[in-house]
Order: sequence, then C-alpha cells, then structure tokens
Amino acid sequence: MPIALAEKYRGTAHGEEAAAILGACVQCGQCTVNCPTFRILNDDWDSPRGRISLIRQLFEGEPSGADLQLHLDRCLTCRSCEAMCPEGVRFGRLLDITREQIEPVAKRGTKERLLRRALRAVVPYRSRFTALLRVGQALRGVLPADVRAKVPQKRVAGPWPAAGHARTMLVWQGCVQPAIAPDINAAAARVLDRCGIRLVAAKAGCCGALSYHMAETGEARDFMRRNIDACWPQIEAGAEAIVMTASGCGAHVRDYGALLADDPGYRDKARRFSELTRDIAEIISDELAAGRLPAIPPQPRSPDRRVAYQSPCSLQHAQKLKGVVERLLKHAGYTPTPVAYPFMCCGSAGSYAILQPEISGALRAAKLDTLLSTRPKMIVTANIGCLTHLAEASPLPVRHWIELLDETLAATAQAKPGAA
Repeated sequence: MPIALAEKYRGTAHGEEAAAILGACVQCGQCTVNCPTFRILNDDWDSPRGRISLIRQLFEGEPSGADLQLHLDRCLTCRSCEAMCPEGVRFGRLLDITREQIEPVAKRGTKERLLRRALRAVVPYRSRFTALLRVGQALRGVLPADVRAKVPQKRVAGPWPAAGHARTMLVWQGCVQPAIAPDINAAAARVLDRCGIRLVAAKAGCCGALSYHMAETGEARDFMRRNIDACWPQIEAGAEAIVMTASGCGAHVRDYGALLADDPGYRDKARRFSELTRDIAEIISDELAAGRLPAIPPQPRSPDRRVAYQSPCSLQHAQKLKGVVERLLKHAGYTPTPVAYPFMCCGSAGSYAILQPEISGALRAAKLDTLLSTRPKMIVTANIGCLTHLAEASPLPVRHWIELLDETLAATAQAKPGAA
C-alpha cells in the first residue's frame, strides 16, 4: 500500500526506509493471531496492523503523539508477527525507526522518565548491576515476599576448563547474566571443551539492546562500537565465533552490521562482528553433526527427564532458530513436552517486565499455564531474561538448556570404565 511521506520525512534515510516497510503491508490481519498484546488486550491498536496504521499516520504527517507512543510502548518487539506475515513486513525494524522519531516529541511524565533513565544507568553496566543485585541477595531474607521473588538466589559458576585447544571461541558475557547466572557460560565452556574448543570470555559489555529499544540510539551505537573495539584483538587473534548463550543479546549483536552500516569507521568491522555471532545451539548442532560432540548413550525414559521448553522470541523469531534446541534436548535424552502456542512471548522482553508489569505478568501467567499443563519436571529456556522472568513465578525450576547437556555429558563420562 503506497505511502505519501510528509515533507519532513521525504528524502531522509529513516523516512524512506519506513515508507518501504509500510508499503509492504497489505493490512491482511494475519499477524494479529500471533500478537501477544492483541491476545491479552483484544484491542486492534495493540496489534501489528493497528500499530502500522498509527505509524503510517505519523509518516504521512497526521497528528500523533502520546497515543502512538502508548501503543508502541506496549509492543514487546517479539517479532512473532514477522514470522506470520505473508508479505515479509519487517515490523521490528519499523518499530525501532518510529520510536526514534516519536521519543523527542511525545514527552513522558517525570516518573516514567526517571525509571527509564535509572534502568539505562544501572542495567547495562555489569559492575553496577552486580553490586545492586548482591545487596538485594544479602537482604533477601528480610525482604517482603513480592520483592524477594524478584531477587534470584546467588548461583555458583562451577569450574571453567583450563585446557588449551587449537580452536578458540569467544563467549558473550553481557551485563546481567554474569551476576544472575554465571553457571550458564561455565556450562557452555565445559561442553565445548569436550568438543575440543576453548571458550574465552569476550571483552565486551552491554550489547546495546536496552538503550536501542528505548530509542536511545546514539547511546546504543556507542555500546556497539566499544564492544567491537574491545573484542577486535581477540578476533584478530583467531577466535572463530562469538558464542551467545543469551538469545536476546544474540539477536541484537547479529544486527550490528545493519545498525552501523552508515558508519564508515565501523561498518566493515560491524559486518564481520555480526557474521561471527552464533547462538550456542548452532555451535553444538554443528559439533554434533561433525561427530565432535561426545556420544551420549540412550537414556532411560523417565518422568524426571520430561522438560517443557520455552523458546525465546529472540531465538525463534528474530534469529529464526526454531526447533534447534528441542533436537539437542532429545539428543541428550530429555523429552520436550508438546507446548501449546509455542510462538507466544513469556512477557520478559528486556526491560518490558519493569516498564509494562501488568501486561508482562498476564503474558507470563498464560505462558506458565501452557508450560505446566504438560506436567514437566522442569522448564527449560535459552535466554537469561526469559529464565529470570519465568522463575519469579514458576513452581518448577527454570534452567538454561546448556546446563542439562553439560550434566548429561559429565554423567556419561563418569560412567565410562576407568573414569575417576
């Protein structure tokens, strides 16, 4: 559907890109079925089709402001609509462009501005976030129950392999995962060590996604450039991949090449950075196919090995890695239970759980209903945001799938004749 760009957007990079994306939408409405906020709120303005209509008004020069901002804020950026769209509309990209246009003109209230600023001042900085979390964990026993549920118990990483190998990969640390769940990357290091790969921590900080999705694109691009600079010596030294155990970070880092394409000083490096970025599930799948993952004997069928897998939106929609983790869980002897509406978001979505707690909580309750209805022994996922969000309300343990593979491989090695 053609769009007549308003004069202020005509000839601008963002205006022309938005027009191309908007023009691809035929308003068929197939996306509404997959939209989590539409299913919760039953309001067409909170569906991709409704939001696109509001965005079109903005770029055509019609009045917009807080109403548009409200409906954009309610979007999780889960990109489930993209997976359903027969026209291939890049709604996630359109959302980011529009947020950047609307943020300076649709002023937020003081409380909301302070909350968003506080999140950007703490969460992306590993040392600040870790210090705040440790205080909360120290006081956990005296906190009110509702606050205590939001403070995860301290976890221990376990041993990190020290053996050298000819092959080296970098593992993304990110901002919150090292403090909340250091055992995830340690488990990934142990699994890859068994494949003959040395896993080294990437010298990077926050990926920039938090700032980017809050329309602080300049701040986000600074994070991206710093990460490229920090990791470049490691890449030049021969690291063959940047491994992601948090699919939310992975989805954003895979876009570095596109997001810095207009930066002559970084576009080539950013493109290479994105090309090297791979989810841990992709790496393990390749090692399995090449016969380098140690063999796992058939595991006895047991109710204890029934797991409900929650596929993060950032993995199945953004990175289009659907079904990969489920196959690896089966290889490790686990039984993933059939989960209804697997495309539905759990409501975590980065800062969304804090900024939109009511919708986020409703989505989590719906997700837990579908996961728990299959009577699993635990819930498994592939992203730290989903893990902590679900664990806050789940009666069952919520774990990263790489931990289960690590434990299975360790048990298999221990059971071999002559094992210590």
